[in-house]
Amino acid sequence: RARRAPGEAPRVAIAGVTGAVGQEFLKVLLERDFPYSSMKMLASKRSAGRQYEFDGETYTVEELTAESFDDVDIALFSAGGSISKAFGPAAAEKGCIVVDNSSAFRMTEGVPLVIPEVNPEACAGMKWGRGGGIIANPNCSTIIALMAVTPLHRANPVRRMVVSTYQAASGAGQAAMDELALQTKEVLDGKSEAEVTKEIFPFQYAFNLFSHNSPMGPNGYNEEEMKMVNETRKIWDNEDVSITATCIRVPVMRAHAESINLQFTDPIQEGEALELLRGAAGVSIIDDRASNRFPTPLDATFNDDVYVGRVRRDISQAGDRGLDLFVCGDQIKKGAALNAVQCAELVL
Repeated sequence: RARRAPGEAPRVAIAGVTGAVGQEFLKVLLERDFPYSSMKMLASKRSAGRQYEFDGETYTVEELTAESFDDVDIALFSAGGSISKAFGPAAAEKGCIVVDNSSAFRMTEGVPLVIPEVNPEACAGMKWGRGGGIIANPNCSTIIALMAVTPLHRANPVRRMVVSTYQAASGAGQAAMDELALQTKEVLDGKSEAEVTKEIFPFQYAFNLFSHNSPMGPNGYNEEEMKMVNETRKIWDNEDVSITATCIRVPVMRAHAESINLQFTDPIQEGEALELLRGAAGVSIIDDRASNRFPTPLDATFNDDVYVGRVRRDISQAGDRGLDLFVCGDQIKKGAALNAVQCAELVL
């Protein structure tokens, strides 16, 4: 068991424990044998009183309040941006290190935005028990893209990145996953587009796809697309990289896929790129042209790694400076809970 004596390991809390990511936090903490001396499960007043098993013990969910963090060293938040804004800074002031999965603090000056395999140095000064602070978990699409692209970028700086995403239901929460399953049954039972249950999205989701459901901006990009642009620049500490994204919601349960086109500073060969990816932590390659076998969302589902394939020279770019990749990653794991727990490991 990962539980330690008081003082030997951090007192841990999970804010938003009843959600899809909150539940994944519990699984990942156990999988990684994360050391803790006490565990607190927090959620809304509506969910208080629910019980969950963790590491051989039963815990009762408590209502999240300002006092919840009086005796907490590390808090993992996945309760939505408004809850993070309401409780995150106060928890940090009390000496708690908050790892926040929402977009609330990602672009806030002075808050590190961290993918541990990419920029662990961003939170180098933070340690549990030595003062509080906030670490922001990037957007799931950003994490999955940069796990694949950063090993290449380090060797040969990326000048331009064009991303098209194929995003799973889980990115919109457990209710969206439930609606996709329900609609699939309804359609197979003969219900029309007008008749299927549409509580989460205004469109039929089963056997369909649509532009990402985040709000549209005045420039014609939605929030998800601009998150990929802005977060990549912050994580890479590079304002000069050109990025454009098109984000699409597809009827897949919990793993995102992304088609990524890259333009590099110097020429790069396919073999060189594959070699760099093979040596990268948290990356697996599925790239078998002879069998036409490349990453699928199901390959990534429930797995820690980001899967990369379709690595090929972009024939539209002169001078061997372009590559195309296809990437899949589990949105709830590396796209959210796993990355957050890895961030917490950095402050142990």
